[in-house]
Amino acid sequence: MPDVVGIRFRSCGRIYDFDASGIEIRQGDRVIVESEFGLSIGTVSTAAVHRETSHKDLKKVLRIAGSEDLKIKQENENFEREARSFCVEKITARGIPMKLVCSEVTLDRKRIVFYFTADGRIDFRELVKDLAAKFKTRIEMRQIGVRDKAKLVGGLGICGKELCCRQFLTSFEPISIKMAKQQDLTLNTGKLSGVCGRLMCCLGYEYNAEQPGTHAPASKDELIPGETAGVGASVPAAVSSGEFPVGGSVETASSGQSQKAVPQDKEKKEGDNKKRKKRRRRFKKKPQNPE
Repeated sequence: MPDVVGIRFRSCGRIYDFDASGIEIRQGDRVIVESEFGLSIGTVSTAAVHRETSHKDLKKVLRIAGSEDLKIKQENENFEREARSFCVEKITARGIPMKLVCSEVTLDRKRIVFYFTADGRIDFRELVKDLAAKFKTRIEMRQIGVRDKAKLVGGLGICGKELCCRQFLTSFEPISIKMAKQQDLTLNTGKLSGVCGRLMCCLGYEYNAEQPGTHAPASKDELIPGETAGVGASVPAAVSSGEFPVGGSVETASSGQSQKAVPQDKEKKEGDNKKRKKRRRRFKKKPQNPE
């Protein structure tokens, strides 16, 4: 029956569950945990929750980070910059078609992770040998996408604010051009694309999955017998589904007036007849004036 807390390792990163049993932890505390990569320092994002059972074995929170741990963290940041510079030199020397984004080192320096972008698969075995010989530790190369790169590096959007993925987005949702069409935006990829070169995530904020002019259907409990879902109107089921009774009438709850319901086929036929009459008038010969 562990006390489970949610911990983030970087801002707007994914939240991972850890066992905090026996340690008093508050939201916002910096803690030391044993993660998959080794000793890491993270921030408590969600307060401790007592659970009866856990569906998986959780890693334990070792302790609250002290001044010594924070000092090591700062030294590791300088070490990360040094490792990144050395890696860039080796990439340039070997002519490998890849772009290094950043590097990350665990608190105990037992592993260094290098994040990079590339168009396809890269053979970096010789590069890993150079890095391992230099730093005498385990090296991991991790290829990421352009959206993840923008999240790690950061930047400003066309709105003038910091990127959403850098501020509050923890995951990327699929974005399509359909979202821009429904909002009547100019279909210009230059204006709709973000720093990463993909469609901007903010296109999905005001996107309504339903068709324009439609409303979410009401539940069966909210409907009066003999009525269907609508907004401010009570109409028979046959009318709402498009099955209009010929010569029948529909009474709306909002106005209380009776209106004739005309079938769609009949409206189309009347429109075609009007068009034919206009054509006949156009081609009729004008009567000649008597001399």
